[in-house]
Amino acid sequence: MASAENGQDPRLAELTALLADIRERVGARHPASAPGGVKLPDLLPILHARDRAHAKVASIGIVNPRPGGPVNKLIQGVKRLVSRALNWHVREQVEFNRAILSSLEAVLAALEENNRLLARVAADAVEMRDLRSHWVHWRSEWEQKLAANETQFLRSVADLQTAAQHRATLMESSYRDLLRAQHSDFAAALERSNIDIQKRVWEDLERIRLEYESIIHNELRLVRQRAALLHVASPAEGPAAAPPVVPEFDSLKFAEKFRGTEEYVKSGQTRYLDKLKGCGEVLDLGCGRGEFLELLREHNIPARGVELSSELVALCRSKGLEAEQADMFAYLGSLADQSLDAVFCAQVVEHLPPNRLPELIRLAHAKLRRGGWLIIETPNPECLAIFATHFYLDPTHTRPIPPALLAFYFEESGFGHLETQRFSPALESMSSLSTLPEEFREAFFANLDYAVLGRRLS
Repeated sequence: MASAENGQDPRLAELTALLADIRERVGARHPASAPGGVKLPDLLPILHARDRAHAKVASIGIVNPRPGGPVNKLIQGVKRLVSRALNWHVREQVEFNRAILSSLEAVLAALEENNRLLARVAADAVEMRDLRSHWVHWRSEWEQKLAANETQFLRSVADLQTAAQHRATLMESSYRDLLRAQHSDFAAALERSNIDIQKRVWEDLERIRLEYESIIHNELRLVRQRAALLHVASPAEGPAAAPPVVPEFDSLKFAEKFRGTEEYVKSGQTRYLDKLKGCGEVLDLGCGRGEFLELLREHNIPARGVELSSELVALCRSKGLEAEQADMFAYLGSLADQSLDAVFCAQVVEHLPPNRLPELIRLAHAKLRRGGWLIIETPNPECLAIFATHFYLDPTHTRPIPPALLAFYFEESGFGHLETQRFSPALESMSSLSTLPEEFREAFFANLDYAVLGRRLS
């Protein structure tokens, strides 16, 4: 109804659209021009000539129509007869004409393909021209953006440099503040350290004062003791004490069997070397086979020994050691006071009567220089094992000396810096002790020997 009202037939509109579609398809297959204004060769005249040639070829052998009637029928019959009779003569011409038409068809197809190729080339050229135009435009925009980015980058670098300088200034200021704070803290710490040092100095002075007071007290007590000794009766006033009875037996064999080899004894006595370094005169009381004298000689420490047994003195001299046969009390008494740097006495005091041990220690104190060492080694009665196997093997032993008693004699005689060293674990020679509880074993079966070391204080 709408088309009718507009005065246009619907079928005509449909036919027009169909024709436009056909033209579009024909134009795509047989383009007359290419993009960009390129004009292609026009093939329509050739197409029309081809169509006319096809019409002529199709009409070969057809008799021209005439009006009906007997005459016409006769004439048409004669023409058909003549056409069949000449068919052998015109066959070659007909084939030639068809070949020419085939060639023409091929030429038209090639020309049409050439036109399509030219159209594509022209389209590509137009596209390349458009692409070049786009490239020029893009490059211009890229250069503008590059310049803007470079400007922005330089501005950012300048901002960063400014910020870095500002931060460096702040860090320098903070560092100065930190140095000032550290200097202040160091000054405060130094002040506190000075105060602490002063406190320690006063404490040390107080401790030294107390030590000197103790030394003076001990010296006064020794003076009183020595004054009391002047009132002791002389030998003429009473009978002389009988010397101890020494049984007759081979002392060298006895020492080898029950004390141990010389190398074994020397290895145990190395514990005293640190105390005797730098000493110029060491006396070994009861030097025996000379083990300790040999040890001191090996370490370039001058030493001599005193021994009651002539046999043992001869053995020491045979080794090139300096040894004298004498009673150690008499020998000590013959020496000048404060003439010795150290007095050593190992496994001897247990042979003395109990009342002579303090006398020996006082005598050693008199002969030692100030700071000189007195070292006394003896069996340890705290270890009950010595009474079962060791102590009473020697028939000349009188009685054991407890470590506390020996240390007390040292203090009474004016020695200080006392050390009590316990050694020779009983467990090494009596493996059966391992069956005892450890706490009990340590209390009653610990070490077979001990030594008390002290220095003369004044």
